[in-house]
Amino acid sequence: MRRALGIVATGIVVMVVALLAGGGAPQRPADGLLGAGIAVSWAVPVLRILADAAAVATGGAVLAVVLFLPAKDGMLGNKAIRACQDAALAAGIWAVASIGGLIATATVILGIPLSHLAEHAEPAGRLSQVRALAVAVVLTAVLAVILSGTKTLRTARLAAVLTIAALTGPLLTGHGAIDRTSLWSVLATASLVVHVVAATAWIGGLGAVLRYSRSREAVELFSTLAFVCAVTIGITGLLTAEIHLGGRQDGWGLITQWVTTGYGVLVLGKTLAFALLVFIGWLHRRTTIPRVAAGEPGAFRQLAVLELAVMAGTIGLAVALSRTP
Repeated sequence: MRRALGIVATGIVVMVVALLAGGGAPQRPADGLLGAGIAVSWAVPVLRILADAAAVATGGAVLAVVLFLPAKDGMLGNKAIRACQDAALAAGIWAVASIGGLIATATVILGIPLSHLAEHAEPAGRLSQVRALAVAVVLTAVLAVILSGTKTLRTARLAAVLTIAALTGPLLTGHGAIDRTSLWSVLATASLVVHVVAATAWIGGLGAVLRYSRSREAVELFSTLAFVCAVTIGITGLLTAEIHLGGRQDGWGLITQWVTTGYGVLVLGKTLAFALLVFIGWLHRRTTIPRVAAGEPGAFRQLAVLELAVMAGTIGLAVALSRTP
């Protein structure tokens, strides 16, 4: 638990630094305007990263149950049931963080103090971001209830579908909905959804292998999954960055934005973090898997903890990107 909290804290620190450096940090309202307040404005990205961390934990535990924890005749074993209980707890945290994010987001968008939100419930309910978060709250709450009683592989697969659905909703109202043409908008949104689902599977899967099974079979299966996720993340990440940084600009104009804009600098930082993760993955395949196959299950843990810390920082950069102009 202490290690998990440390990893989440790493992501939050990276996010705060990235927001300050990239120009997306909350600003005090102009004189004469009420605004939501600095504390509530900062609560939006903090609650977002907590929700993302809980989503990753939920997805990783469910992935473990579906892919590499044993089930007999469709019935889950003791370790898989424990993973479902962990996922239920994480989904509950995800729901609570989403509720907080919903309230803080509505307050910030409307530009009112938190104490005035009840008076503006109707306009808040018409906001697309608030509606998407409300759907996520419902889905994650249902997910927590289902997972708490999951005993079969079929129900675990249903939970996996619900997890993807809960991940997708808020993405439909974020940076993907850019104002270009319908083709660019759809392409950006689809790319972002695939990107986030692949990242959740990669990061959550790594945590699940560490927590539930470091057997040779589980490590090899995760290694294959991680490779597929890495390729997917690389392609969709570059596509999304290209759309947001210029889309139709010439190649040189697009490249310069990677170093001359706050958003571009954060994209560059995230790209470098991704490259480091790919290198760590290569080290896993070259050194860790042979050691696990030779009877050293603890070998995977040594490098995986560092990998999770880098992944947490990458999530922090992603949250900062979602709030950077």
